[in-house]
Amino acid sequence: MNLVLLFILPILIGWTLDLLLGDPAYLPHPVVWFGKAIAFLEKRLNKGGHRVLKGCLTALALIAITILIFFAIDYFAVKLHIICAIIIRSIFVFYFLAGTTLIREVREVFRAVDRSLEEGRKQVGRIVGRDTSELSAQEIRTAALETLAENLSDGVVAPLFWFMIGGLGGMAAYKMTNTMDSMIGYRTARYKDFGMVAARADDVANWIPARLTAFLMVLATGKPGLFKFVGQYARCHASPNSGYPESALAGALDCRFGGPHTYFGEVIDKPYIGSHDKALTTADMEKAVRINRLAEVFMILLACGAGFAARYFLNL
Repeated sequence: MNLVLLFILPILIGWTLDLLLGDPAYLPHPVVWFGKAIAFLEKRLNKGGHRVLKGCLTALALIAITILIFFAIDYFAVKLHIICAIIIRSIFVFYFLAGTTLIREVREVFRAVDRSLEEGRKQVGRIVGRDTSELSAQEIRTAALETLAENLSDGVVAPLFWFMIGGLGGMAAYKMTNTMDSMIGYRTARYKDFGMVAARADDVANWIPARLTAFLMVLATGKPGLFKFVGQYARCHASPNSGYPESALAGALDCRFGGPHTYFGEVIDKPYIGSHDKALTTADMEKAVRINRLAEVFMILLACGAGFAARYFLNL
């Protein structure tokens, strides 16, 4: 029973808090601290020679320190009292899930671009790493929906997957890895060497979650024929993982993702996912949100089911 309480309750409580609150700006956030640590080391080490080695040591050190800190927090919380452990785990599950905030941001992108192109460019710039200054209204909406699909994997499915595998320490280590990738994992002149190991680590960490996300998204549509679409287009993406959730959503909306994007002044040509270049609408966005939410529910059920299975079949 303790395993069920310590595993399932934090998932349910943390996910419910994310649904209700998102990421409140007034609360301190561990991912912000992760970002500050990454920026501090990148600024001081990403120069001169041996950048691949320095980036490798930076990535390994940050991941290892994160695991140690959060395993220690979890260990002492459990030793103190089961209620304390449930509260601590629930708080961090809440912090490390990022479904609601991104959905809010995507909705705001669609509202903003309906008001004016400039507002839309500014708003989508909050959630994407690419240069948004020259994006058309269609490209703004496409960028927002691509990010929504990716975020379901990075912000919900993968953190829960790593919580299932490694508890609080595994979940935190994943978030550190993913934050590094989002900050330094680019194939640009500045980051391609220093961020190479961070990017590869994120690829490994997301390999299963990305495919699981696409599976859950197709289930959420109720259209098993989309598995063929995902199989056709998922590998077209430059990333070994991002193409899976993106192709699932592109297939569900019967639209096209991908194409050339500008990152830090450099044009990155991404292959297209899908062939129907239709105009995206608010109705498409709301459909995408519904798919995301239902896929989240499926992932929560899967995680809770894994907890019960471990308790009753493995005697944990």
